[in-house]
Amino acid sequence: MRLLHSLNQKCRFFSICKRGLMDTVYISHGSPMMAIDESIPARKFLKTWQQIFKERPKAILVISGHWDTKEPTVNVVNRNDTIYDFYGFPKSMYKLKYTPPGAPLLAKRVKELLMANGFKRVHEDKTRGVDHGTWVPLMFMYPEADIPVCQLSVQSDRDGTYHYNLGKALAPLREEGILIMGSGATTHNLGTMQPSGSPVPSWALQFDTWLKNALLEGRYEDVNHYDSRAPYGKMAHPWPDHFYPLHVAMGAAGENAKAKLVHHSWDNGTLSYASYQFTARK
Repeated sequence: MRLLHSLNQKCRFFSICKRGLMDTVYISHGSPMMAIDESIPARKFLKTWQQIFKERPKAILVISGHWDTKEPTVNVVNRNDTIYDFYGFPKSMYKLKYTPPGAPLLAKRVKELLMANGFKRVHEDKTRGVDHGTWVPLMFMYPEADIPVCQLSVQSDRDGTYHYNLGKALAPLREEGILIMGSGATTHNLGTMQPSGSPVPSWALQFDTWLKNALLEGRYEDVNHYDSRAPYGKMAHPWPDHFYPLHVAMGAAGENAKAKLVHHSWDNGTLSYASYQFTARK
C-alpha cells in the first residue's frame, strides 16, 4: 500500500504538468552582494523575471556551481533551509531567508532519469538546503518562495560533454512543467575581480563574446570543448564549477535548441552576468 501511495503521489505531481515544453535557462548569479546591492544591473533583470517568463513552473531544478560533488547528488528534503555559503559579507546578508518547499518527488525523478541514461551512481542528500547560487537569484525571480525547489550538483573534475549529457538525460522534465535552471557565472576568475565600475579587461570580453556567438550560432560542441576552443577559456574559468551549469541547461534543451541572450551586464571588471534561455526546436 505504501508503494501504491508513493506511485499515486508521483503520478499526480507529474500528470498535471503536460503544458508543452518548458525552456531551460542559465543564470549568471555573480556576486552574493546582489542580494542587497541594488546597483547591480542583473538584480533588476531578475526582478522582472515573471514579466518575461510568464509560465509558472511546477517545480524548479537548479544546477548550482556552489554544489560540487564526486558523483551526481540531489537534495531530497521537504523544506529547503537557506545556506550562507560565503564569508566576510555584511551582516544583513546572513539575516536573509529563502526557504522554498523541497521537491522530493522531483529529486527521485531526476535520479531515475540519470540512472536510466548511464549515470550509474546518483546520491541523495536528505539534509542540504539551497546555496546562494540558488536562493539569491530565486529570491528576485520568485520572491514568494512557494515553488518547490530541488538542487543537483556538478562534478568539476569531469568535462563539458559530461555535463551536456547530464542535461540531455533530464530533457523529459521539460514536458513535465519543470524549469531546469543552471546557475553560475559566464566568467568566474575571482582573483581578477576589481572594484565596481572598473573597465572590462580584453581577455574577459573576448571569452564572453566568443561564448555569446557560439551559443547564438548553435555551436554547442564548441562550447562543450571551450577549454581548448575558446580564447582565454582557462583564464575565464580557472575552475569550471560555475560554467558547467550552462552545459546542463544547454543539453537539457536538445542539440537543435535555439539560444537567446536574455541579459548582459558586467560588474567588478571581470564578472559577466550574461544569462541565456534555450528553446527546443520543434
